[in-house]
Amino acid sequence: MDVDIRQACYADMMPLYRAMGSEEFFAERYEWQKNDRGVLFIAWRGDKPVGDVYLWLEAAEEFLIRQHLPSVPLLTHLEVLPAFRNQGIGTKLIKAVEDHLIEAGCERIALAVRVDNDNAARLYRDLEYRDWGHGEVTCMPYATNEDGCLTAELERCHVMVKELHSSKPSPDRTLLTLAPPGTPN
Repeated sequence: MDVDIRQACYADMMPLYRAMGSEEFFAERYEWQKNDRGVLFIAWRGDKPVGDVYLWLEAAEEFLIRQHLPSVPLLTHLEVLPAFRNQGIGTKLIKAVEDHLIEAGCERIALAVRVDNDNAARLYRDLEYRDWGHGEVTCMPYATNEDGCLTAELERCHVMVKELHSSKPSPDRTLLTLAPPGTPN
């Protein structure tokens, strides 16, 4: 069975909570999406959510990221359920975010990955994300504790950036391609 990636809607929230937990986190991200502060993408296998990623469209919370990457959207909270990992679902979620940004005219995307998360860093490098060149950053992501409440935990992270390129030819290139040989441009 294939995976369908789509932006969250209200009807998705209860199945998402049941599958992924973190009700408070997802409720907050969905509210932010409704206010154009970000986009919550969900990976579905049939009628079951199996992964998610949040596209942060606001200024970064971390000062250094805000300073060096102003107005650059951030890929955050990439998560795939353990039983569905290593099946390309994380890559599909990332590509959906990138396609969304390209369609919106964005030229770059950034993310922060924990310094000890080698598997995620390898995935991002394979997808052409590169170190941003300004050193490590202390990030404060939210995690759900045993009581189901959100808590903030400090993490040392590498910041990675990717230049986004549209697969659509530019209008000038299209004209050059379509013009008969010897025709002035």
